[in-house]
Amino acid sequence: MTVLFFATDIHGSDICWNKFINAGKFYKADVIVLGGDMTGKAIVPIVHRGNNTYQAILLQQESILHGEEEVQAMMKKIKSRGYYPYVTTPDEIAELTAAPEKVNQLFKIEVLKTAERWLQYADEKLKDTHIRCFVAPGNDDMFELDDMIQASKHIILAEGQVVDLDEHHQMISSGWSNPTPWHTYREDNEDGLLARYEAMTQKLKQPKTAVFNFHVPPYASTLDDAPELTADLRPKYAGNSLVPVGSKAGRAVIEKYQPLLGLFGHIHESKGAVRIGKTQCINPGSMYEQGVLLGALICLEKGRLKSYVFTTG
Repeated sequence: MTVLFFATDIHGSDICWNKFINAGKFYKADVIVLGGDMTGKAIVPIVHRGNNTYQAILLQQESILHGEEEVQAMMKKIKSRGYYPYVTTPDEIAELTAAPEKVNQLFKIEVLKTAERWLQYADEKLKDTHIRCFVAPGNDDMFELDDMIQASKHIILAEGQVVDLDEHHQMISSGWSNPTPWHTYREDNEDGLLARYEAMTQKLKQPKTAVFNFHVPPYASTLDDAPELTADLRPKYAGNSLVPVGSKAGRAVIEKYQPLLGLFGHIHESKGAVRIGKTQCINPGSMYEQGVLLGALICLEKGRLKSYVFTTG
């Protein structure tokens, strides 16, 4: 029997990454899989206002900080919520506001610096264990992450690969998504996604006992229900109008090959488990901003799905 722990969409949260890396030991899992979107979405400035006083706004809440100890505590809080703290001055803020390309460059530096620290942490925690760790960067993850993951000693870059989970089960993975309103790094049209998926499925020994780890859920599966947006990307009807935004290509390959298990993410609020034909499809959801790691603990045994349970930690 192989025990697999799956989580996704941790979006830069230090605490969620640490929980993910330690989940294998905690849940006695043989394999841990991160389904995509490692990185955060924004920098949170901590602005020096003089007289050893700083200002920070996190999740629309302003904090006035006094001294280095309070600054360090705020930096830890920002990192745990999935953002990148940056200590700066009003003059530098004005300079960055006038030059958006400098903001993009700074964001990239902070993302990669955090990823390097995360990978070092993972290598340290996993080095004396039997646990295998697979990561497939998601649509929000810049391509520079791939080389960093490949250089890791104990994390395997799963994107586009067929990997053996055990003698009975293989896994294919892709973090790419269909187009989003935000024009993120790894997006493709449905024909492109279908080509990616088919290239992997053709290499499987037995698709019916395989795991399909695709970041974007299958279309109209309920695992892909997201708030309908206005033209300026605001939720319609206070977020109460939901529409399917998943991949039709992803649904097509699941219906065609009927794998044992489908693992998905991307839509944080659509936690759930549904069947498409014989395939059990799971999206554990995401609560990274609260520092909570949502996951699924799955037992595979000789070509069958023995059990699964959602986890919150």
